[in-house]
Amino acid sequence: MKMPDINIRGLLHDAVARTRTGLREPFAIMKKELQTYFYTPIAYIVITAFLVVTGFFFFKDFFYFGQAEMRGFFQFLPLVLTLVVPAITMRLFAEEIHSGTIETLMTLPVTAMDAVMGKFLAATAFVSIMMAPTLIYLVTIVIVGSPDPGPIIGGYVGSVLLAGTYSAVGVLTSSLGRNQIIAFIGGLIACFFLWLIDKITIFLPSKLGFLEYLGTDYHFRNISRGIIDSRDLVYFVSIIAISILLTTKILEDRR
Repeated sequence: MKMPDINIRGLLHDAVARTRTGLREPFAIMKKELQTYFYTPIAYIVITAFLVVTGFFFFKDFFYFGQAEMRGFFQFLPLVLTLVVPAITMRLFAEEIHSGTIETLMTLPVTAMDAVMGKFLAATAFVSIMMAPTLIYLVTIVIVGSPDPGPIIGGYVGSVLLAGTYSAVGVLTSSLGRNQIIAFIGGLIACFFLWLIDKITIFLPSKLGFLEYLGTDYHFRNISRGIIDSRDLVYFVSIIAISILLTTKILEDRR
């Protein structure tokens, strides 16, 4: 029996074309949101405040304790992000709902998932841009010392995953109403709870010790040691996926 000819190149070309088409709208929304961030002074205020706070903790260890390492920076970073990321994401959907433009967005030839993904990617990209200047800290310790590259690479990988996780949660809380302040408070509580949960298990019975696995800081600490474990990656990806799916469902119910 003669097997049918299969045009592998043609199939691959079609798959790539469909992927590009599917990503076009989310990336267009991401670009628009990023431009909106940098058209307003709040982006520069948030970035400046972030760098001042994290710079203080890095250079405190560097000059006061004489430690040419970034351990203190990465230990403090998750808590800083719980405060900063909700401020970045609070307007993403709440502003659209308040101004009424959410109805226009929902009637455009984009899916609710496209809108959510675009705004999520914009928030994650903004936080990543905000953290980029901290590479100056890395250059500083490389010049004066010989740091272990494993924890530093792991720390930055974990930071991006943490930024994505908090951004997804922030986008979800922003979609719940029209008030940006309430969206900020809701995002702050949710992110802070995820950061805190692994720390309160010491006050709970030992049989509830498994709750520490639900904490973002628990998984971030593992990665920041330079150990990339699939379980930690699955955790962050799961929180992101669940938040995006819930936000998409909320928006679809508004149609």
